[in-house]
Amino acid sequence: MAHTPNALFENRTYRTHCQKGRLTPFRITVKETDLAIYAASDLSKEATQALLNERLTLERWIETHPHFATRLTPDTVSGPTPQLIRTMIEASAKAGVGPMASVAGALAQSVGQALMPLSPEVVVENGGDTFLSVTGDTTVALHAGDSPFSMKIGLRFKKPTHPFSLCTSSGTLGHSLSFGKSDAVTVVAPSAALADAAATAIGNKVGDQKNAIDAAIAFGKEIEGVTGIVVIKGDRIGLWGEVEPIRL
Repeated sequence: MAHTPNALFENRTYRTHCQKGRLTPFRITVKETDLAIYAASDLSKEATQALLNERLTLERWIETHPHFATRLTPDTVSGPTPQLIRTMIEASAKAGVGPMASVAGALAQSVGQALMPLSPEVVVENGGDTFLSVTGDTTVALHAGDSPFSMKIGLRFKKPTHPFSLCTSSGTLGHSLSFGKSDAVTVVAPSAALADAAATAIGNKVGDQKNAIDAAIAFGKEIEGVTGIVVIKGDRIGLWGEVEPIRL
């Protein structure tokens, strides 16, 4: 999910609904990247270093491959490639979008994985794109702008055994590039980069037609690696896959 510079210090009030009581919350920002993190203790120093490392990798790659930052179709990779870049290219290729459609999720997951050896549980949220490595039952609220479903429903995950990710794209909310008209498309997948890219691709399919939600879900469930989809448009909602909605 690519962010524009004026999103740098946006007041993300929905973060008050992402709390995990047994974890310590902290926030780090590096240029356009603004992360809300929950871990066993304040790991700001370690998280900042991990984020700096990954952003440096991305910035250096864009310097030598400027098309990477602007293309809206999948890129290709050949020869030695940093892991972050390879992850973004592979995820966006599966979803059929440009590589930067996966950047927020890829950064969230990279930082989360760097912190996992230091904390039994880690949650990293990057502008609505979230990587979770948790052990107990977890509910994540869904933010969907002016939709009546916004912050009224969540997705419950019962004692997950592996890290997973939820990423959201919106055609009516935020600064992310979307060609669709959904209030929110949330994708669940093991990979945050894939979930981010898939949410963008599925969101692009949500137009004004009557079957917009069904068509978007039909498209999204064919993306390899996607395990759950929620599409919200106004007062309508569609769900598919391994998602358990819960009223908040």
